[in-house]
Amino acid sequence: MALYLNAAQILEKSERKQGALKTLVYDSKFSNIKQLFALVCETQKFSPVLEEIIVSTKLLKHTKLKMHLAKVLVYDLLMGQGLKCGGSWKATMMKHRSRLQAQLARMKVKQKVSRNQDLLPVSAQQSAKDQLPRYVRVNTLKTTVEDVVDYLKRDGFCYRGQALKLGDLKLEKKDFVKDLHLPELLAFSYKTDFHDHFLYKAGHIILQDKASCLPAYLLHPPPGSHVIDACAAPGNKTSHLAAVMKNKGNLFAFDLDAKRLATMSTLLLRAGVTCHQLANQDFLKVDPDSPKYKDVEYILLDPSCSGSGMVCLRDSGPVDQEEENARLASLASFQLRCLNHGLKFPRLKRLIYSTCSIHSQENEEVISACLLQNPHFRLVPLLAEWPKRGLEPFSQCLRASTSETLTHGFFVALLEKHREAERAEPQSAVQTSDMEVTPAAPSIGEELPAASEENSQASDCEEKPAFAARETDNLPNKKKRRKKKMAKLE
Repeated sequence: MALYLNAAQILEKSERKQGALKTLVYDSKFSNIKQLFALVCETQKFSPVLEEIIVSTKLLKHTKLKMHLAKVLVYDLLMGQGLKCGGSWKATMMKHRSRLQAQLARMKVKQKVSRNQDLLPVSAQQSAKDQLPRYVRVNTLKTTVEDVVDYLKRDGFCYRGQALKLGDLKLEKKDFVKDLHLPELLAFSYKTDFHDHFLYKAGHIILQDKASCLPAYLLHPPPGSHVIDACAAPGNKTSHLAAVMKNKGNLFAFDLDAKRLATMSTLLLRAGVTCHQLANQDFLKVDPDSPKYKDVEYILLDPSCSGSGMVCLRDSGPVDQEEENARLASLASFQLRCLNHGLKFPRLKRLIYSTCSIHSQENEEVISACLLQNPHFRLVPLLAEWPKRGLEPFSQCLRASTSETLTHGFFVALLEKHREAERAEPQSAVQTSDMEVTPAAPSIGEELPAASEENSQASDCEEKPAFAARETDNLPNKKKRRKKKMAKLE
């Protein structure tokens, strides 16, 4: 019952523009966030169809249900995996099931379609490119990629090895592969559900979209470091950071919402995270000069955003452009304040900024404004092999999309402090580091082999720097030229 009550409340608040759908879901008290999120997204997508069924059968009159609650119940009854409640609600819905099913069938006959999906407007129908793989991050605090693969093979899944190209991530039935970019990530068919699987319940695997795994992977704080997760809830990125750090060091996680922190605490406990310190605090009010944070060198900043990159949050209806622009401007202002605040920590080396937004106002424009205001920081080029880059001139950053990376829409930028720029006049707003991020597999456990199945050597990546310096063979020649100039002046 709690599932449907929460889903109905979230749908109502979303329609009243009281918050982004993702934020409303995470703000709820419901224990299974993923289950709630899936139900809300699917119900919202089919909302016009469900409303027509409810109105045509006069369900509200017969049951005294309210529209939003009726929608989530009818969705699960007719299109989902069946009602997950008992008692009077289930009895009531089962009493009207035949009439509801008959109305759904009449709608299909009228529109000459056979699938529920085909009842949606063309613009709202999920195309094949939006049927994203089910990504599973192996929690290396509790197990290894190798052990998880072996367990799944014994459980009836068919392992296809290491993915070599994007097309290898389009899987059928019980096939699965290792991801081609992130070594601790496995990809399955989009139909695969792990919510009731032992590995998920035991915290050995984390259900996390591939794009969402990029920030912690690319920030790559070494074990023993002091790290801040600025806007931490619901906690998947926090648990990923802890895995990268091997649970060694100090991981400070902030979130303004106490309910979300409580949910996050449960998630981190299940994941075996012990190096964290949760704080129910606004990150913007954290004092960068506090002795508590004097050793912080790494920050992950994933602030509130529009959520426009989330496939299930796409709105195919009419948009008030003026209202939307005002909303994005407000979000961008908040994001820039968070970014500027994060760069004030005195010993900061690297800060990674990410959003699940496709809008340049929340991404490249925020980074551009930040670089102008913080000339002692510069962008670091990320993953040269990643197929989708930031909009020009921010090609050092990464973007993600359903079509080009088979993930939700996402944006990632890595800022690095360079002390030379504090003394020199910046040449442009876009400053680029001379180093490119090429992180090895982050914290994949003592027994875990490297990402490639052919390479059976144990991973020692935690001892390697996160950046690989570019060629500097021409430095002696520069010194000679300087000497010649000096001689001429003399």
